[in-house]
Amino acid sequence: MESASQDINLNSPNKGLLADAMTDVPVDNAARGAAPEGLSVAEEEELRAELAKVEEEIGTLRQVLAAKERHCGELKRKLGLTPLDGLKQNLSKSWHDVQVSNAYKKTQETLSQAGQKTSAALSNVGSVISRKLGDMRNSATFKSFEDRVGTIKSRVVGSRENSTDGLHSPSGAGDKPPQDNAPF
Repeated sequence: MESASQDINLNSPNKGLLADAMTDVPVDNAARGAAPEGLSVAEEEELRAELAKVEEEIGTLRQVLAAKERHCGELKRKLGLTPLDGLKQNLSKSWHDVQVSNAYKKTQETLSQAGQKTSAALSNVGSVISRKLGDMRNSATFKSFEDRVGTIKSRVVGSRENSTDGLHSPSGAGDKPPQDNAPF
């Protein structure tokens, strides 16, 4: 039998068994020793026969799986599918599974609520600061400070206008520097 090109059929009488692919060790009646306690010789023989049958089925299933995996690989190669495509698909499915999980939904909801509360708190802080600055600007102390700064500014600007050091503006447009009338 040729294992590389053989198509394994589970309904065939041979069940795709290949002598060179069998890795299970056969049961040797001479090496088995005494029967375990509580089992008769007939029960032990029945269990050993069932064990041999199950091991044979496992071997067959391994061969079927290997053949299916080879066939799958050939189909993917013919379709031009690469392992990277499979990885992308697995990651996409995993991310989708995470997004539909209850834990993700609860976390998303909690973070959304926290964001809304934080936004509201920052808005309130901004309003309070703005109001306090407005109150401070309207206070008598601030008005007095503003008047003093205005007085000092007008003296500095006035002293420049009355300066006799002979400096002229670089533009040559006039002897007076441009006056700054912007409010403080």
